[in-house]
Amino acid sequence: MTVTVSDAGSIDDSDPLDGDPRLSTFFGSAYPSVKAFRDLLVREGVLRGLVGPREVSRLWSRHILNSAAVVPFLPVSGRIIDLGSGAGLPGIVVAAMRPDAEVVLLEPMERRTDWLSEVAAELGLSNVVVHRGRAQDVQGALLGDAVTARAVASLDKLYRWAFPLLRQGGTLVALKGGKAEEEVEAARHVGRKLGGGQAEVITASTLEGVEETRVVRVVREAVTSVR
Repeated sequence: MTVTVSDAGSIDDSDPLDGDPRLSTFFGSAYPSVKAFRDLLVREGVLRGLVGPREVSRLWSRHILNSAAVVPFLPVSGRIIDLGSGAGLPGIVVAAMRPDAEVVLLEPMERRTDWLSEVAAELGLSNVVVHRGRAQDVQGALLGDAVTARAVASLDKLYRWAFPLLRQGGTLVALKGGKAEEEVEAARHVGRKLGGGQAEVITASTLEGVEETRVVRVVREAVTSVR
């Protein structure tokens, strides 16, 4: 199958992991939903400006599995808020893998919230709530047990946006890259001022041969005012 877009020519969407039997084992009962989500991204992601053309052939390894790496650090129930959900990474993957949790997809762009609503309906993810807005817009009105973020902002900004959305004892779980430790150190004073505990950098793996994911986890230990 080849996806074609008018301004980019033909895009090879062959993904070396597509059809890999390890995927169904890894995702378990969530696999049909996750696979359907990946297929929707293949068909419409580039056309709707959600993923770049070069990303289509590595949706499993670079995006879907990368998103799934955050799930073991999230509660199985309660409310999980995904900041800047964009195409639904990691929010849609989280919702499929945490069916007993309410997953709020917080996204400011209308065309993306339209997409997220369509995907949730198409996949039958009744635990998804799509909310158009920024973190700052819902402070004081929305509280969660965990907040996730992927490719949204540096940690010092994430702390300011995420902590007001967390209950005391709630956890920020952010997907980060190779400079995770540097970000943690640079944001240490901000996190402490906002009631955050010691940030932990965890290396999370999914399938053998797929690049490991760096996860930053920090608990909101105290409720303080955010300015």
